[in-house]
Amino acid sequence: MTIKEIAELAGVSISTVSKIVNNKDQYINPATRERVLRIVKEYNYTPYGMVKNLSASRTFLLGVLMNKAPSSVRLINGITQAAQDRGYSILLLYSNEDPQLELKHITALCKNRVDGVIWQPVSPESRQQAHHFSDQGISVCTVGSGPADSSFAIDFAGLSRAMTQKLIDRRHTKIACLFDMTSGRAPSMLDGYKRCLFDNQIPFERSLQLASGDGDSFRKLLESGATGVICSHLPDALSVFRQLQTLHYDIPDDFSIVSLKDEPGDRSSMVRVSGPTVPYFEFGSYVCERLIGILEGTSRPAGPEDRLFRPDACFDCEDSIGVPPFLRVRKIVVIGSINTDFTFSVEHIPQSGKTSTIRSAVTTPGGKGVNQAVGAARLGRQVSLIGEIGNDVYSSDILRMLEDEHIAAQGIHKDMDQPTGTAYIYIENNGEGAMSILPGANARLKPERILSQRSLFEKAGYCLISTEIPLPAAVCAARTARQYGVKTIVKPAAVKSLPDELYANTDILVPNRREAAVLCPGCGTPEEQAEEFLRRGAGTVIITLGGQGCYLRTPAQSRYFPAADTVPVDTTGGADAFISALASFLTEGYDLERAIRIATCAAGFCVARQGVAAALIDRNTLESYIRKTEPELLE
Repeated sequence: MTIKEIAELAGVSISTVSKIVNNKDQYINPATRERVLRIVKEYNYTPYGMVKNLSASRTFLLGVLMNKAPSSVRLINGITQAAQDRGYSILLLYSNEDPQLELKHITALCKNRVDGVIWQPVSPESRQQAHHFSDQGISVCTVGSGPADSSFAIDFAGLSRAMTQKLIDRRHTKIACLFDMTSGRAPSMLDGYKRCLFDNQIPFERSLQLASGDGDSFRKLLESGATGVICSHLPDALSVFRQLQTLHYDIPDDFSIVSLKDEPGDRSSMVRVSGPTVPYFEFGSYVCERLIGILEGTSRPAGPEDRLFRPDACFDCEDSIGVPPFLRVRKIVVIGSINTDFTFSVEHIPQSGKTSTIRSAVTTPGGKGVNQAVGAARLGRQVSLIGEIGNDVYSSDILRMLEDEHIAAQGIHKDMDQPTGTAYIYIENNGEGAMSILPGANARLKPERILSQRSLFEKAGYCLISTEIPLPAAVCAARTARQYGVKTIVKPAAVKSLPDELYANTDILVPNRREAAVLCPGCGTPEEQAEEFLRRGAGTVIITLGGQGCYLRTPAQSRYFPAADTVPVDTTGGADAFISALASFLTEGYDLERAIRIATCAAGFCVARQGVAAALIDRNTLESYIRKTEPELLE
């Protein structure tokens, strides 16, 4: 390929091609320059003969001079991929921390007439050798561990802030940092850690700043009172984990660990430590793109902001992150129906012989088991759900949603012969509704399934049971909860009667007015119905009355509670929101009356919005609302 042929392919003069390949193209149109360079690289054209200044011609060869080989594999892969994508080759050399070898490599790169160099200096003093490149007119991008001098660097401070913020979001306030202070990333990570504490109004405590390699660092960590730690390197995090395990700490129940990882896909046989992976590949690609942009005149020289690569901190898991132990109250076990809800907004609920128009339709995961589990999880509880799903596409959506809500799903069994349960819900303008249920796999929940999950009842505070599942399973769940000292809250849905054994093992029974009327056909008022439930063996009765609030009856007291001051839009999930909030705050030690008033607020928030799972309130929103309306409830 000759320069004449290149000019013909590009539709320009030979002189224009010559100027571009010899770096004398400052007055040439950028689009023309890009077109010529693309053809030059595509046909591997090398100037010869008529090119007067051979030393100034482009070789489309980049030098890559790294300090250490083992730590930069993904960085090199990123550089190589970006170079190949832009039509460049690379000449890769390693200094192996030897300044003399580094100088030899610098000389070799100059002799090979590379267009540009990506350089990881051995030491700050090595930068004095940069004049060899500048003397030859070779553009250089240096890379380092921190934003020192003019180096390109990964934003380790930002990654450290994200790691610290992850623990703060889980309500940790005593967070230690364990950094390898001999590594280049440590100063930036320490800065990010301190800044995150400052931004969240948490004072920095020097006793929480630990250095890996210090033989007393683990002892200091235990004495500091920290509830979590962020580590600069995964081996240090694994060391902390193993030492905590020898002291019978449970991760993350008793302590949380977050670590930066140098390699993706860490799968320790003992634990999966939570944390982001250092994006070396993406960083290498970024630096190479910047260098080529400078060489080809498509980007300006990198300023301070351009030299700092700011990646998103993507956590591969959260297995080693939990709330602080002093906030970790006993968990909640939920046994109930798992459905796919088809919700229809209608003018009027369908009646025999009449046609009604559906204004809108929504499909979401639902069922009282799912709703109550999501409601409790959003209020900060550790929740396990026991139930049955089918072998269909809806089951995958449900499991994905439970994972997103941090609900333990090991108690859920997939029935390969049944579809997932479905509910068809019709909502009128006033928020009232009607529902039809196809049980599907829910009907196959057996006592044996409950008994196989007995471990979930350990360390539990409350067990929530709804009777949209077979009654033998509900009775078994209540009996098992009683054996483990777990209190039960039972929602008697879709039944005409309850077994005596279920009443006898029910601490709190929560029917609505219609359910109470069905179960107590001879009793006309909530007072009479609640009295009958107590006689049958229930410990406490709360009858929910929709817009009229609820009625509480215990052996020692009875009283009405008003409803929240909200306008109902969809009342479908009101009882589930009430029960999940009631259990959550009782688990924290709130007395029954305060828990009911808080649960009433949660239910009011839910019915004021469309849907169920999407309408369930989270802890921060609920507490913010209560502080504005009834602050004494949280005192």
